[in-house]
Amino acid sequence: MTSASTNRRRALIAVAGASVAALTLAGCTAGGGGSTDAAGGTLTIGTTEQITALDPAGSYDNGSFAVMNQVYPFLMNTPYGSPDPEPDIAESAEFTGPSEYTVTLKPDLKFANGNDLTSSDVKFTFDRQIAIADENGPSSLLYNLDSVDAVDDTTVVFNLKSENDQIFPQILSSPAGPIVDEEVFSADELTSDDEIVEGHAFAGQYDITSYDFNNLISYKANPDYQGILGEAKTDTVNVKYYTDASNLKLDVQEGNIDVAHRTLSATDIEDLRGNDNVKVVDGPGGEIRYLVFNFNTMPFGATTPEADPAKALAVRQAIANLIDRDAISEDVYKGTFTPLYSYVPEGLTGANEALKELYGDGNGAPDVAKAEEVLTAAGITTPLDISIQYVAERYGPSSSDEYAIIKDNLESSGLFTVNLQSTEWVQYSEDRVADLYPAYQLGWFPDYSDADNYLSPFFLTENFLANHYDNPEVNDLILEQAVTTDPAAREALIGEIQDKVAADLSTIPYMQGAQVAVVGSDVEGAEDTLDASFKFRYGALSKG
Repeated sequence: MTSASTNRRRALIAVAGASVAALTLAGCTAGGGGSTDAAGGTLTIGTTEQITALDPAGSYDNGSFAVMNQVYPFLMNTPYGSPDPEPDIAESAEFTGPSEYTVTLKPDLKFANGNDLTSSDVKFTFDRQIAIADENGPSSLLYNLDSVDAVDDTTVVFNLKSENDQIFPQILSSPAGPIVDEEVFSADELTSDDEIVEGHAFAGQYDITSYDFNNLISYKANPDYQGILGEAKTDTVNVKYYTDASNLKLDVQEGNIDVAHRTLSATDIEDLRGNDNVKVVDGPGGEIRYLVFNFNTMPFGATTPEADPAKALAVRQAIANLIDRDAISEDVYKGTFTPLYSYVPEGLTGANEALKELYGDGNGAPDVAKAEEVLTAAGITTPLDISIQYVAERYGPSSSDEYAIIKDNLESSGLFTVNLQSTEWVQYSEDRVADLYPAYQLGWFPDYSDADNYLSPFFLTENFLANHYDNPEVNDLILEQAVTTDPAAREALIGEIQDKVAADLSTIPYMQGAQVAVVGSDVEGAEDTLDASFKFRYGALSKG
């Protein structure tokens, strides 16, 4: 396996470093340090989000990260109600040189198993992320990390390849940032869920006391947690995993569970808003839905017998001309998702609508004649067969209706014949990086609230999508924006990146969604954790 960091290391050498003003983030505990026992009580949460793995090096998905946010400590984290990272188990974090970021840990930190949590564990955590570089993991986020030094038990120095990295504090709060116990985890391969749970290798707000993969997890508040979130408000939390969202809806409305979070259908949410036994809580949205193209295996892709880059681009352009975003938003999602025409969602600095002008009728609606013209000009015989994969239980029951509309958009044009298939998520996550899907659905839940998180993981040469997209100019622009201190200049670069990717169509983003949780009438705290950090923390929840 080729390490994703290798090519980035070469690329970043060419990026000119700018002088950096010292960025200091003083630690605060927000009631956290030296916490006492949690308030008590028990909550039951239901979700359809599936787990890939508990090892932070082996998963990069919302279902797995939802667990990690409860149990692992972070050097930097976002307090309730804020998207901006602050020191979590750190006392301070600051640039001590243009490419040197120094973190000082709080003293006497421990994992739930009693092992000391020191700078050695921090160095081990990031070294193994880069060494393992699992295809389903988040190591691509560490593209600017050169090395980590454990200076003493509480001092860690991150040596960065490019100066003035505006993103690095956010990266430490991302899926690449959970700190793991070097006495439990393997240094060079993934550690199994069972080993992690049996080793109680956790130092977040909660410890896991019982674990039945994608069925039921029981959490117990960790009295030794010293992070920014403070003590958990509920002592015991049980999380039940559903494969059928209709059962999730039934259980929350009947009071069999206290919270339903990800994912109910739009119709179910609309129905529950009129139920006096529950509260529907809305939060700011950063989720996007998009269609990914594999540049090797899509029609006319690089490894197909009829390989032709110009024809492959024409296929992507034709599909972009045909997708009816309004129909998906209104007919399927009842407005809980809205049309998206950019790679960076509306509301974040730098977002534009590059796709709206380039494709369809120029105003957001599909245009069959334009799609036909593109294919004819490329010499493509129609109807063209294409296979599209989606994953129903991952993104909620409405995914089936969502992709039924996309299939109809393509086939009713007379230009495509679509082979539409669905696969269970665990298998899906393996197959999509093994070049088995020419085109496939993904959803993105941001790691941090910055445009970079919608660019770096997708469009760097070595990216999480593993779809063989490679545009050196886009790659360099992404690296440049990450170290650009002038806000206006950085915003311009973000816009330029979106314009160039829109022309290439590595992916087609088409929907942007809000966060929604349904809670019992006596449950409090959902409003506090449904914030712009996009992390749903169980410790904020309590039941009267």
